[in-house]
Amino acid sequence: MSAAPGRPTPLVRAYALAARGLAPLAYRRSLRKLAENGMDAARIAERMGHSAQPRPEGRLVWFHAASVGESLSVLRLIEHLGETHKALNFLITTGTATSARIIAGRMPPRCRHQFAPLDSPAAVARFLDHWRPDAGVFVESELWPNMLRGAAARGIPLALLNARISDRSARGWARIGGTARYLLGHFRMVHCQDARTAVHLRSLGCTHAAEGVNLKAMAGPLPHDAGALDALQNELGARPVWVMASTHPGEDEIAIAAHRAVLERHPEALMILVPRHPERAGDIAALAAKAGLSTARRSTNEVIGKSQVYLADTLGEMGLWYRLAPLVCVGGSFVPVGGHNPYEVAHGGAAVLHGPLYANFADGYAQMDAAGAAREVADANELGAAIAHLFAAPEDLNAIRARATAFAAAQEDKLSDLASTLCAALAVE
Repeated sequence: MSAAPGRPTPLVRAYALAARGLAPLAYRRSLRKLAENGMDAARIAERMGHSAQPRPEGRLVWFHAASVGESLSVLRLIEHLGETHKALNFLITTGTATSARIIAGRMPPRCRHQFAPLDSPAAVARFLDHWRPDAGVFVESELWPNMLRGAAARGIPLALLNARISDRSARGWARIGGTARYLLGHFRMVHCQDARTAVHLRSLGCTHAAEGVNLKAMAGPLPHDAGALDALQNELGARPVWVMASTHPGEDEIAIAAHRAVLERHPEALMILVPRHPERAGDIAALAAKAGLSTARRSTNEVIGKSQVYLADTLGEMGLWYRLAPLVCVGGSFVPVGGHNPYEVAHGGAAVLHGPLYANFADGYAQMDAAGAAREVADANELGAAIAHLFAAPEDLNAIRARATAFAAAQEDKLSDLASTLCAALAVE
């Protein structure tokens, strides 16, 4: 358990003054972004700490996450806590319209969502005065000074879960070491998702930072529409299918080149390409056409037919693609993005391929590669060759899938231990 955070540093005090002055400008920017995404005025006002929802009776645990990935990673933990602690209620806060929509369909019982207050003293005070949380859990790298100070002033115990810090960020924090120690000192428990983060945080004076299992590894399988899965399976029949998931600019060309190589050996093969940002689908379709590949698009309800590339340009259906295909290559790993979540693929029952750039999930990919649950490929040539081989050798593909499923199940088994540690640290037994 950490010591008290102590007195705020001059930098923290200056930040509070700046946040107070800039709050109207920040709110206008947030209002514009949320309104453009279809949020109504009552929801947008939540960014200033207002709420139309009543606080539930009883004890309330507040989870704060930045966006989609972070918030989804804690839903399984919240569900588990709700099953083991029937008297607890939960609040989850995020900052984006996309996260609000996706969470709305997946929230566990006794859980509410609200947009996080802007980190100004007034907005945070309104938020905390209304919700009066009995404990707070911040996810990954959400270290908002005014939120932390407001919670500390009300005696709200806090934990930091799935903490992650890059080498570059650690160097930046080291230059303001006193401020880093002050902020991290607010947490009674600091759970790190990898060994690198634990080392960095300890070097910043957070002696209670503990290495643990990545929370995203314990999140369980993504949901999927069973009817849509049946329909697609019937439409595709015995066609060999693979998924290129969460691509960024520069990776679509790699996927298309790899698929052209696959088609030379498996002419009926289909690639489902899922761009990280669906609005890029038109450009990707043009790339595929230039390469001589036919495409169909999910967002416009086009029939796959004999198309060679299916553009899955929708949100919230990743669980469907991981169930549909036996083989998934995870994007963000061929360009310097840091990689994306491999655990979701394994929970879906698919074999995992990935590129060489995966710093955000370094421990996870290393463990999965070592267990034979995943395989690294360097470029389009290696990717195409690996897929073509696995389609031709189903016994090899099924062996990787079995190891991936076993790896995912072993991670989820650790959820109970994390929940117990968290409850003890925050005194919510």
